[in-house]
Amino acid sequence: MSVFDKHRDTLERHETMMGHARGRLAVALDLLTDSLALVGQHGIYCRSERFPGKPKMDIALVLEQLNDAKQLVQSAMEELKSKGTSQGSGPSAG
Repeated sequence: MSVFDKHRDTLERHETMMGHARGRLAVALDLLTDSLALVGQHGIYCRSERFPGKPKMDIALVLEQLNDAKQLVQSAMEELKSKGTSQGSGPSAG
């Protein structure tokens, strides 16, 4: 099953509210946020022996990469929003 089939309802709702590109980015951002929460929960149980109180190195790296991806998606959404606003095209542009 493709990502478009799995998340059809959510994609449709966000694309209607925000436009095609921003709607897809919003869904991607939601998926990244959910992934961060899941990995963070896993990190609670997989603690580093070298650094007590910290997640294992692989969990820490996954969290870092997910956070980086989330920031990139957020910046793309902000740029699309500002371009849409400056062109006066409203939320249905995309």
